[in-house]
Amino acid sequence: MVKVTIDLPDHLAEQLSDMGDRLPERLALSLQQPPIPARVYRYILDFLASQPTLEEIANFCQTPEMQERLKTLLERDRSGAISAAEKQELDEYERIEHLVILLKAGNLPDVTQA
Repeated sequence: MVKVTIDLPDHLAEQLSDMGDRLPERLALSLQQPPIPARVYRYILDFLASQPTLEEIANFCQTPEMQERLKTLLERDRSGAISAAEKQELDEYERIEHLVILLKAGNLPDVTQA
């Protein structure tokens, strides 16, 4: 086991002290982040929850921010300069794109019939 020493503001040190033996568990949870920002999932879920028409589904696309990030990730992947975390992010964007394609093709009819 590794011992870590850090300087903390008093108010944060007090909060950590109150956690007692749960601190390692909380620290581990805080390090487990989804590969892409939660706002990306929220954007897609909000769209699906709006019970979109077939035309809206056909016209659904990524936000400009998502498109730019995906472009960056693809460029980094092509150049071989992609990190492991970025590769996970790219893989998640590809999974989402696959689901959107299935939705547009009509292969996920239950999603829009909630």
